Amino acid sequence: MTSAADLPPPRAMPAACPACVVAPSAERLAQLAAPQAARLMLSLPTAHCAACISTVETGLQRLPGVHSARVNLTLKRVLVEADAEMTAQDLIPALARLGYEAHELDAGVLSVTDGDRQGRDLLMRLGVAGFAMMNVMLLSVAVWSGAEDATRDLFHWISGAIALPTVAFAGQPFFKSAWAALKAGRLGMDFPISLALVLASSISVYETWHSGHHAYFDAAVMLTFFLLGGRYLDHRTRAVARSAAQELAALEVPRAIRLSEGAEVTVPVAELAVGDLVLVRPGGRVPVDGVVTAGTSEIDRSLLTGESLPAFAGPETPVSAGEVNLTGPLTVRVTAAGKDTSLHRMADLVAIAESARTRYTSLADRAARAYSPLVHILSFSAFGWWMWQTGGDVRHAINISAAVLIITCPCALGLAVPAVVTAASGRLFRKGLLIKSGTALERLAEVDTVVFDKTGTLTMGTPAPVNLDDHPRADLELAAALAGASSHPLALALARACADAGIRPAGGEDLHEVPGYGVEGRWQGRRVRLGRAGWVGADPLAVTATWLHRGDDAPARAFTFADSLRPGAEAAVAGLRAQGKRVWLISGDAPGAVRDLAERLGIDDWQAEALPQEKAAKVAAFAAEGRKVLMVGDGLNDTAALAAAHVSVSPASALDAARVASDIVLLGRDIAPVADAARIAGQATRRIKENFAISGLYNVVAVPIALVGLATPLWAALAMSLSSITVSLNALRLK
Repeated sequence: MTSAADLPPPRAMPAACPACVVAPSAERLAQLAAPQAARLMLSLPTAHCAACISTVETGLQRLPGVHSARVNLTLKRVLVEADAEMTAQDLIPALARLGYEAHELDAGVLSVTDGDRQGRDLLMRLGVAGFAMMNVMLLSVAVWSGAEDATRDLFHWISGAIALPTVAFAGQPFFKSAWAALKAGRLGMDFPISLALVLASSISVYETWHSGHHAYFDAAVMLTFFLLGGRYLDHRTRAVARSAAQELAALEVPRAIRLSEGAEVTVPVAELAVGDLVLVRPGGRVPVDGVVTAGTSEIDRSLLTGESLPAFAGPETPVSAGEVNLTGPLTVRVTAAGKDTSLHRMADLVAIAESARTRYTSLADRAARAYSPLVHILSFSAFGWWMWQTGGDVRHAINISAAVLIITCPCALGLAVPAVVTAASGRLFRKGLLIKSGTALERLAEVDTVVFDKTGTLTMGTPAPVNLDDHPRADLELAAALAGASSHPLALALARACADAGIRPAGGEDLHEVPGYGVEGRWQGRRVRLGRAGWVGADPLAVTATWLHRGDDAPARAFTFADSLRPGAEAAVAGLRAQGKRVWLISGDAPGAVRDLAERLGIDDWQAEALPQEKAAKVAAFAAEGRKVLMVGDGLNDTAALAAAHVSVSPASALDAARVASDIVLLGRDIAPVADAARIAGQATRRIKENFAISGLYNVVAVPIALVGLATPLWAALAMSLSSITVSLNALRLK
């Protein structure tokens, strides 16, 4: 097959199904572990729903030697327990027959029992605090209604019996964080929160013990509930993303077939040395960097270069770890293995870029660092002032000090960002965008430059023949027969298009694939071929094409292909340009294909034949110029640039590593919502600033009231809750 333009990497389109979630339990995994059993993990990028789980698990468990199979749909992986001699290469063809693309992952790199333990812990504590708050508030109604003496004391003691264990248990995230900050010699946002909870609870116990009229157990539990709610919202917006570097490292093939004195021995890649010979079978991923010594095939290099056209591979052809061997077996001499491979170096690039980006500090964190010391100064000043004014009335001074601490508690400040992010995330989700990072919208609002990848991002990554009507039916029938005998992406696309057009394949004999060249066979006594231009005696074209030679004196005829434009691509580019953003197109594809797409979409700035490190370097160069870059890409070759960008977007059809390197995932086929996201991000940032203003105004009004002793700790908690509700309602305006 021959081309100079677009050809997508062989990839199926997974549908996003956020509601379909299944996670393996640790207990079950422990039961699966059997002596002398192999534990194999494979990536399933096209698994997307509950039916996929049943199909994959049932299909694998029917194979001889397979003990069990468990699919994790959230991570799109399957964990297989099998006989010790079974390898992933025994399972991948079976999954292909079931209709699922699969790649082996290194289970030693990834945690099998990935889970959101912190999120579940916060949610559990939030539930406990909410249940306790409702009960304590019911008891408080009786006190507010005028209960006196022994009756009032009884309700206070019952409230305390509920509230104190609740605060001690549900408030642990704040207590632990505050204690850790104190040991490190600093005051974080959680220290005033913890102090307010302790003071409210202590004063309530003191008042109850002395038959006081006011106990503030309801205030303590209410404060705990609202703070946990804000903390959980914040956690959920940040906890979706996993390390892209870890995903890249897991894509490295963990085992290879080493040729030793004519024998094939499967060994861990770590045991390979420079100069060893390894066998790479068709459909397998190259495990090392090396040079082909025997065999011919075609290599899918889109993983590392972004070039969508499979490249010919023969003796002396260099290959890299992570590339996919498509059509024929290859013997490769190792030049680099393990941590020295190009794939591992790319993972290092992503890790460095991710590390740099995590130093980004949100507005709320910066405000809290300045706000927390002020809270303590006001509270202790109020205590000292009222001790002096009342002649040493500790009870009164502590009540006012606690009221000041509670009323200035940074709960509204803590909700200012997550409340807006949650509202904006919901709105964007309905438009087909999943926000993964808690600060993504804040960063997206600052973007002034947008960089697009081409294949699979602005285009669908699916080739389709565009000139079938130019060929006589006899040629189409012959081409359909030959294409049906090949696994090449162009042949598959041609066979599919002929079938859709109602073309019946012609009868042929001895049809077989010639690795690296195409398909040949016999038809009506003549040898016929479908494949590369040079192989059939034709001159290459400047577009993606495969050639048919009928075995007679007639010249070979070209079937040309084009990649279809992703829906909404034109609207996305136009929308971003209308917002004043500069748009770039950077691709690993050939210059002709990149230029044509740029002209079609109205993109003035473009770069072709860009390697992964060049994409990342371009993004870094923009950053050095002071630009804020939005990177939109879908391939493994885009992951370093995605991680290095100020904010990043990838389609759901992207490789797992690209999706986890991104801050935002495009769930549908339409890319137009990318422009909507930039616009909504600006609105969200304005809402965040408004929330800060609301929080500041609340403190300007409420703090003086507490300082002069006109607010009890209970009224302080109610005022604090009111400010939190106001912030949340302002955030909901985004919907």
